[in-house]
Formats: sequence, structure tokens, C-alpha cells
Amino acid sequence: MPASRNLLVALVVLLVVGLAVTGYALYQEKKQPEGVEISVGKNGLSIKEK
Repeated sequence: MPASRNLLVALVVLLVVGLAVTGYALYQEKKQPEGVEISVGKNGLSIKEK
């Protein structure tokens, strides 16, 4: 029985860690970048401060 309980605890910990990593990755993806945005397009060079 103790091995079964340890396995269950390990799976729960892995699930929680996986959710935390996924949440952090989504947060970083949605976060607006800070600084300066430089882009080159049809109208030439464009520099915008964020």
C-alpha cells in the first residue's frame, strides 16, 4: 500500500507542476513586451516605444 500511495502523490505533484508551467508559459505569451519595437515594412523603418 505505501508504494501505491507514493505513486499517487508523485502523480499529483507532477500534475500540479505541469499546470504551473503551462500557466506561466501562457502568461509570458500574453504579456506585452516592454521597450522598443522596430519593424521594417513597405513604408520603410518603423520604431515604436512600448
